[in-house]
Amino acid sequence: MSPGPIIVLVGPTASGKSSLALTLAERVGGEIVAADSMQVYRGLDIGTAKPTADDRYRIPHHLLDVVAPDQPFTAVDYVRLASAAIVDIRTRGRLPIVVGGTGLYVRALFYGLFDGPGEITALRETLNQEAARAGSATLYRRLEAIDPEAAAAIHPNDLFRIVRALEVAAVSGRPISSLRVEGRRNYKPVPGPVLTFGLKRNRQELYQRIEARVEAMMAQGLLREVQTLLDQGYSGTLKPFRAIGYRHMIEYLKGQRSLDDSIASLKRDTRRYAKRQLTWFRHQDEVEWQSVEGSVVSERMLRLLAERIEAAWSSTV
Repeated sequence: MSPGPIIVLVGPTASGKSSLALTLAERVGGEIVAADSMQVYRGLDIGTAKPTADDRYRIPHHLLDVVAPDQPFTAVDYVRLASAAIVDIRTRGRLPIVVGGTGLYVRALFYGLFDGPGEITALRETLNQEAARAGSATLYRRLEAIDPEAAAAIHPNDLFRIVRALEVAAVSGRPISSLRVEGRRNYKPVPGPVLTFGLKRNRQELYQRIEARVEAMMAQGLLREVQTLLDQGYSGTLKPFRAIGYRHMIEYLKGQRSLDDSIASLKRDTRRYAKRQLTWFRHQDEVEWQSVEGSVVSERMLRLLAERIEAAWSSTV
C-alpha cells in the first residue's frame, strides 16, 4: 500500500484555516502540522494566534513552540521537523493536515529549497532604498531583463519577492528561477498524494475579521505578552519581534508612538500581509480554492474535503 494523502490548508491570516483544520481533523482522524514561521517560537502565543490549550487537547498539533525567541530557525529546519512529524502521524494511522500561511514553508516541504545565498542585508537595504526613490516598477523591469521566468511568477507590486530575486541573482551570478528548478530536481519530496486547498473570502469580510482579531489580541493581553518577553531578557531587535504585532507593541513600549497609533498600524499591516499571502498562494497552481464566509465551518465544505480525501485514499490502495 502506498502512503496515504497529505492535506494542506492555506490562505491569508484570519481566513478561518485553523477552525476548518480542527473540525476536519476530527472528521477524518487527522493531526495538524503547523506551517507558521512565528508559531515555532515559545512564548509568542497571542500575537501569532497560536492554537489554544483546548484546541491542542482536541487535536494533536505539531511544529508549535519548537525554539526560544533567541534561537535561529530556518525553512530547512522546518522541512526536517515537519517531514518527521508527518512520518510519525502516518505511523500511528492518522492523517497529516498541514495548516498555515507561511507560503515558503509549505513550498519548501513539498518542493524543496534551492541552494542559494542567504540574506545579504546591505544589498537588500540598497534595493529597498532604490524602490523607495524610483518605485518598485523600476526593480521589476530589471528583474524582467535578467530573469523573465521569475518575473512572470511575481506580481509587479510584490516588492519583497522582487528584491529577493535580484539579490540572489547578484550574489550567486545565476537567476533564481534556475536555482529553484535545480533544487526541485534534487529534492526527495514527502511521499504520497498532496491535496492542497486554499481558503478565500470576500475582501471586506476578511478585513473585518482582521480588525476583530487584532481587537481580540489586545483584549487577550498582547501588550502584556510582549512586555513579559522583554522582561525575560529577550532583545526587542530579535527576528521574531520584528514580526507583525510584536514590533508594533515594542514601538509603543519604547514611546515611539501612542497605543492607538500602534493598534491602527497593526491592523493596517495585517491587511497588507494578508494581501501578500494571497498573492503568493495564487501563484501556486496546485491550490484548489474554496470560498468561505461567516465563522461557522460549513457542512458542505467538510463533505467536499472528506470526499476528496476518501478518493485520494482509494487511489493509494
